Amino acid sequence: MKLETVNIDEILEKTKKQLAEDPGISTPLKNSIELLLALVTLLINRLGLNSSNSSKPPSSDPNREKKKKQPNKKKLGGQKGHKGENLKKIPEPDHIKKIKVVRATLPKGDYTEVGYDCRQVIDINISRCVTEYRAQILEDSNGNRHTALFPEGVTRPVQYGTGVKAHSVYQSQYQLIPYNRVEEHFHDQAGIPISAGSIYNFNEDAYKKLEIFEEIVKTKLINDYLCHADETSININADRHWLHCASNALWTYYLPHKKRGFEAMEAMGVLPHFKGVLCHDHWKSYFKIDCQHVLCNAHHLRELERAWKQDKQKWARDIRVLLLQINMAVDDAGGQLLPADSMKFRQQYRDRLEKGQKECPPPDESQRKGKRGRLKRSKARNLLERLINYETETLLFMDDPKVPFSNNQGERDIRMTKVHQKISGCFRSMKGAAIFCRVRSYLSTCKKHGVKASEALRLLFEGKLPEFLNE
Repeated sequence: MKLETVNIDEILEKTKKQLAEDPGISTPLKNSIELLLALVTLLINRLGLNSSNSSKPPSSDPNREKKKKQPNKKKLGGQKGHKGENLKKIPEPDHIKKIKVVRATLPKGDYTEVGYDCRQVIDINISRCVTEYRAQILEDSNGNRHTALFPEGVTRPVQYGTGVKAHSVYQSQYQLIPYNRVEEHFHDQAGIPISAGSIYNFNEDAYKKLEIFEEIVKTKLINDYLCHADETSININADRHWLHCASNALWTYYLPHKKRGFEAMEAMGVLPHFKGVLCHDHWKSYFKIDCQHVLCNAHHLRELERAWKQDKQKWARDIRVLLLQINMAVDDAGGQLLPADSMKFRQQYRDRLEKGQKECPPPDESQRKGKRGRLKRSKARNLLERLINYETETLLFMDDPKVPFSNNQGERDIRMTKVHQKISGCFRSMKGAAIFCRVRSYLSTCKKHGVKASEALRLLFEGKLPEFLNE
């Protein structure tokens, strides 16, 4: 590794060589220097980690530059078949303003109106809408009064309508706007006083109404062929918890939990009952699920990049290139390779890992200090053994058209959680995290089915659910 113009690897190797050749160095001094070299190596390796060779996000890369797009033959702008979005005239405008010709500017003569030219200005008008219900009161000859019934849900002298509730939840849970800014929006734009407590109550109301949705989405995921699983740390009242996600192309389910492992998966109530194909990033707890497993090759590519750039493992470079070649071949074949092509790539995969066995051998058993336990391995060796032991789980995407190359779906579904953390920092309570997870599960699922978030929330507060949830 180079730090500006200094070759750190070269200096470390030179120092180690001098240390080994100098007989005059005392044992305590030699041990101290070796310890310092180990610490320097560890720190330099950490310094060399970025989004391309680890799970660190691109935003953490120092002085990162955007990759230039590769030139292609496509013309600029929307491609053929692309459904564009543009303004169109509204057949029935809300307001019509007639503009008459100023006749004083015209030459003398007789003029007859033969039509008009029109232009439309599409604008928005954010305003308060107050509906007052006046229940009729009748009194009979005996003085008994009879009052008309108010509509269902109208229970107070003054209350918020479903539009205010839906829009509030949309802003706080979907657009991730902090409560105080939601307050300002309603006050400044519509003249509606609303407090942080009311916004929380609206979110809690949505959470309760979505209890039936949660059962539906769990059942759908359990019975589907493919499921993506991922988890990420979240901060709840300054204490680390975990947000777990189970999803696929049509359904999303989130759950916050104190634990990261199998205990949380049992609490979700999805994966322990799942019997299809589970795509994940090799977190060991997932292997307790009795189903077919698939490993995320995007993680493999990053780890192989680190093994090549930092540990100089040539086998890692070769396997990384091979995985990219296989992925391209699968795409060109329409999602599934022919058996002969699959076998050819599988043999190449095994041959390159066999070379890796020689380049990166296991630790020497003679160095064992005790009788029990597994000798510590390097990161590169652990990766090599994983690719060997989990060949089927790594290469299944070649033979099954429904199996993806990576766990990209799961990572995309969990990404907005990280955005929420950047904006808000943390959740104040487990209940707040649970509300966020259930509402976001609903909105994410609706979006996958083509239902807009605002429409989904309007239906929810009207006591309905989108049609796809009733099928």
